[in-house]
Amino acid sequence: MPGRPVSDETREQIVAAARAGKTRNAIAREFEVAGGTVTRICTDAGVSFDRSATELAVRARTIDLAEERLLVAQKMLAVASDMLDQLDAPYEVFNFGGKDNTFTSEVLDSAPAEVRRNAVVTAGIAFDKATRVIEKSDHGLEEAVGTLDVLAAGFKAAAEEIRAREAAPVEGEPDEA
Repeated sequence: MPGRPVSDETREQIVAAARAGKTRNAIAREFEVAGGTVTRICTDAGVSFDRSATELAVRARTIDLAEERLLVAQKMLAVASDMLDQLDAPYEVFNFGGKDNTFTSEVLDSAPAEVRRNAVVTAGIAFDKATRVIEKSDHGLEEAVGTLDVLAAGFKAAAEEIRAREAAPVEGEPDEA
């Protein structure tokens, strides 16, 4: 691949493929040339590989994943909170079995110590995991807000430009008073 001359016909095909929207690496594989060769040929022809759509897609996916992590963290915290709330509520203990296969139960004023301990440990683990998710998601959220701010500023600038064009008097037409 390196050092091999590229024919004019192949150069034209490479440029056409780039204009058709193929990626640089896909073109390099198709024509069996180096990625740098594709870039150089396309640059000479005035064609560039625009990665802005890919970058926006990656940012959007990052934002979506951060949101999903936050939703799961909220669910974990809600379940943990619910478990802790139930500890002081009446708690039914039961037994099923024996040689006669009988069922017996009794309602206690609150959960027994072992159940309370398990609930507190489980809630603590859920809280710890949820906190870590939220801490990791902060960066994604800041990036999302930054991206949205940039997009909003672009929309605002475009709208102001359109309004300015519409407000400018057209030559040969009288000004409205």
